[in-house]
Parts: sequence; C-alpha cells; structure tokens
Amino acid sequence: MSSADEILAKGFMARALRLAEQGKATTHPNPRVGCVIARDGVIVGEGWHRRAGEPHAEVLALRAAGSAAAGAEVYVTLEPCAHHGRTPPCVDALIAARVRRVWAAMQDPNPLVAGRGLARLHEAGIATHVGVQRERALQLNRGFVSRMVRGRPWVTLKLAASLDGRTAMASGESRWITGEAARADVHQLRAEAGAVMTSADTALEDDPQLNVRLDGDWRQPDRIVLDARRRVPASARVWTGGARRFLLTADAGAPAAPGVELVTVAEDSAGHLMLDAALVALARHDVNEVLVECGPRLAGALLRAGLADELVLYLAPSLLGDEARPLAHLPGLQRLEQRQRLVPQDLRLVGDDIRVTALVSNAAQENI
Repeated sequence: MSSADEILAKGFMARALRLAEQGKATTHPNPRVGCVIARDGVIVGEGWHRRAGEPHAEVLALRAAGSAAAGAEVYVTLEPCAHHGRTPPCVDALIAARVRRVWAAMQDPNPLVAGRGLARLHEAGIATHVGVQRERALQLNRGFVSRMVRGRPWVTLKLAASLDGRTAMASGESRWITGEAARADVHQLRAEAGAVMTSADTALEDDPQLNVRLDGDWRQPDRIVLDARRRVPASARVWTGGARRFLLTADAGAPAAPGVELVTVAEDSAGHLMLDAALVALARHDVNEVLVECGPRLAGALLRAGLADELVLYLAPSLLGDEARPLAHLPGLQRLEQRQRLVPQDLRLVGDDIRVTALVSNAAQENI
C-alpha cells in the first residue's frame, strides 16, 4: 500500500464521515454509517444510512456506483455487517459487486459482527484495511459503541445555570434562565441523543415535555423517567404519545399511562434507584445515548457514581445569588483534590449564552 493510497483514503473517509453525520438524529438504534466508492481517485458512488430498517450505506453507495463498483475502492465508516438483521449482510453485496478493496474506519463492536465482516471479505479475495479516521468514527458512534462495549448508553448531562452556577431560585422558579437560542440548541441535542431522561422531582416540578420542537419532520426521542415510588401522574406531559416512553421504578404494577413501558430497577440501601442498573436496563432496550435533563440531586448522583460521560452546560449572563439552587449536589467535598474534574471539548456562544461541552474525567469512559 502506497502513501498516496493512504492520503486518498483519509480524504474519502472524511467524506464518508460527513455523509454519516447526516443520520445523527435518525438512525437510532443503528450506528451512523457513511460509504464512498471511488475508482482512479474519482467518486463513483456514495450513500449513508438513514433509518433502522432501511438500506445500509454500502448498499446505497453500490446502487449509485452501478457497474463502476467492480474493481473500485470502498471507504466505509464502520466494518460492513455480516449478519441478517432487518436487511441482508452488506458483505454479500460488496462481494457480489467485485470491489477491489474495503477501507473501514473501525471494526464493528457488535458481537454479531466484530471482525466477521472483514473476515468474509478476506475469504472472498477482497483486500481490507482498518483504522483510517478511527477516532472520528468512534466519536460519531460513541453511544452505539458504549452500548456494545460497556453495556450501557453514553450519558450526556445537560444543565443550564447562571454565571454563579445556580440552576433555579430557592422557590424552584427557573423559566427561563437561558435564552431562546440555547433552548433551541437543546432540542437539537435531544434529537441527536435519541433518548431523554429526567427524575420524578423534575417531572413533578417542571412538567416538561422532553420532546423535539423544531421545524421539520423529526424522530421524537425516547422519554425516560426515574421514579422509584411512581409519583409522576398519568396526566404528566412527559407521557404524551409520539415516542417510546419508559418508567424506571422499584414499584412494579400497572403502567403509568397508556403506552408507557414499565422497567423495574433495584434500589440501594437508601431507597434510591441504582443508576448503573437503570442504564443497563436502557441498553437492553436499545438506547445508545441518553441526554439527562434534571435537577441537582440526579446530576450529583450521576457524577458521584462516575456514570456521566459528558457535561453540556449553558451559562446565562446573570447572577441568581446564594439562596438559589446549585448546579449539582456533591456533598462531602472538603479538599481541592476531591473536585470533579472535567476535560473541556468545546466553548461557544449560543445566542447570549455560553455553551460549555466537557468530558467527565472517570476511568469508565476510557474503556470506550
């Protein structure tokens, strides 16, 4: 393999990744995948996976390339599948098209694939190469990888606060700390995560809808409520139809509202739901990523347990004072060395507010 081949591969894989990004809000629970087919340095076909149950990126790219796929180079952001799911295996289509070589950004972590697709291609005499633009591909599908590798979704904790780190007045009044642009940005986060989770306290105090209210035809995210004692009434807006809805509780019984799926989760000694068990249960329901919108208690519990992977914080240019509610309940911190460490990833203005995106520094996250 020449250096020229590798340079071309990086460029074509970058294009495939941009294609895959178009499915960020639509492919759940499938991974986001893009594919480019090229001959003699010229693209002859490309495609991206749009929705679960629809053709995969490789199949769409092969259709676009037609007979030009024979002897061509294929650049795909994830190892081609080798099993029958809702659609036939992509490796069969690639072999039938007689492509010359397949470049995959990363191996598929799904145990049903996990190298089998690459092995099938090799057996058919098609050369393979894995690893081009791997980090970008991993970031794009961090939720899918988390579910397959760790057995739980990727958890993004979304909070909005004043510059002095307060999320609501002492009375609970919080609408609206941030501006309209920041609130619209949160709707985009909901769409891309594919699932939104909150606590019973937040559902009772704020009666949120937790849906996507943007122009256009959007897939509505799963809505999840942690409610150990089933305090959230059937009339709560979070239970409105149009999406999958889950009640995670320790109190088994009748559904919370029509169409709501009840998931029983064990409690700890203090009578709180075990958050790690709750996340495992969500993974079993094919939840890749979950955006958590909550108050300081649940936020602090996720951080203390090392279960929050990422923090998205909207900071409004205002001060709410000492009596207002804090960002996260983190008791027992006495020394600076005990502080919760974050790894900044992005800082930008959204309207008049500042959006901070940071990874939460914990050992579990490093295993993705």
